[in-house]
Amino acid sequence: MADQTTTSAQDTDAQKGYWQVNVRIILISLAIWALVSFGFGIVLRPMLSGIAVGGTDLGFWFAQQGSILVFLALIFFYAWRMNKLDAEYGVNEE
Repeated sequence: MADQTTTSAQDTDAQKGYWQVNVRIILISLAIWALVSFGFGIVLRPMLSGIAVGGTDLGFWFAQQGSILVFLALIFFYAWRMNKLDAEYGVNEE
């Protein structure tokens, strides 16, 4: 009976650890995306206007293209990191 309680407590601790890391990855990814899309594309755009990229200023580029490319990179990073995390905690899909 004591082994079952210990195993259950270990499972609960492992689940908490898994979700803490998962939520941390999500929050960091959202912060990066917000910085790139809102920060660089809107708030910091006047400071970036002197830097030319592809015939336009860098702030406009971030607003139109950069935030989308960063978002796609974050999707691939999240999928890669979650596969690695799933394998660490033994909940992988394979």
